[in-house]
Amino acid sequence: MLLRILDRLEEILIATLMALATTIIFVAVMHRYLIGIPILYPILFPINLSWAQELCIYMFVWVAKFGAAYGVRTGIHVGVDVLVNQLRSPWRNAVVLFGLFCGAFFTAVIGTMGAKFVYGLMQTDQVSPDLEIPSWFVYLCIPLGSYLMCFRFLQVAYAYWRTGELPHHDHAHVEGVEVDGPGAGAAEVTR
Repeated sequence: MLLRILDRLEEILIATLMALATTIIFVAVMHRYLIGIPILYPILFPINLSWAQELCIYMFVWVAKFGAAYGVRTGIHVGVDVLVNQLRSPWRNAVVLFGLFCGAFFTAVIGTMGAKFVYGLMQTDQVSPDLEIPSWFVYLCIPLGSYLMCFRFLQVAYAYWRTGELPHHDHAHVEGVEVDGPGAGAAEVTR
């Protein structure tokens, strides 16, 4: 139950931040071009959107950190496993688990170093240039995203140890789209 809630929160956070960042960028670009129209200039000039670029950069950094954890959970990360797949079962299992534990260790170290950095920033009064929000809040995505990614590596390792299956992302599958039968794919469209 708690894992499903965490999964859903992760997906909602990623989707919301991406949608908001895309909308803000669209509005800022439209503002930039529409301000050049003489009739709209007096209306749009007082609107200050200088903060939009900084906010979108921060939002995309947060999306990247949490998206990396999502990628571990769903198996969407690129992996080179040609040699690993050539190994026999006991060696293959050991190599896969070793790789997953290395990923967990690495992200735990990054999360701990990020937490120390954020804690140090909390002791200062540093703020971001345009938004003037505390810098520690901007960098909070490093420990949070790294610890979540570490948890996802351990979650995948546990599932692999129990079932022998890794999460696999099917690039041909689109969630919410059902294909009735064979022949309804790309080959059918090109005829």
